[in-house]
Amino acid sequence: MPVSPSSALTTLVMRAAAWGLLLAVLVMTLGPIGLRPVTGHSAGFERFAAFALIGGLFGLAYPRRWLVVLILVIGSAAALEILQELAPGRHGRLIDFAVKAGGGLCGIVAAAFISRQAGR
Repeated sequence: MPVSPSSALTTLVMRAAAWGLLLAVLVMTLGPIGLRPVTGHSAGFERFAAFALIGGLFGLAYPRRWLVVLILVIGSAAALEILQELAPGRHGRLIDFAVKAGGGLCGIVAAAFISRQAGR
């Protein structure tokens, strides 16, 4: 089935947004603590929400690559927690990984549902 120009553009935008958000989270997670935005919500909520968005965007950007998306999102959550051990003033914790992974999984499931409804 040929891909329409609007569909190709949507995919490109989704992919750019997914990778851009992952990069932003990487910088905020491993950079100086002052780079981390303060939303007024708990850190756990922020972690969950950020990874739900990441999972959702990657799921929509790569709709036929669910296993790759799952490995990328969960792997990114694990890598960020491990890398925080190397960053001054930061600490990686198993509970933080679990919250990020849970958020990522919820985002991926939501993207799968949306994709299925859209017939992608």
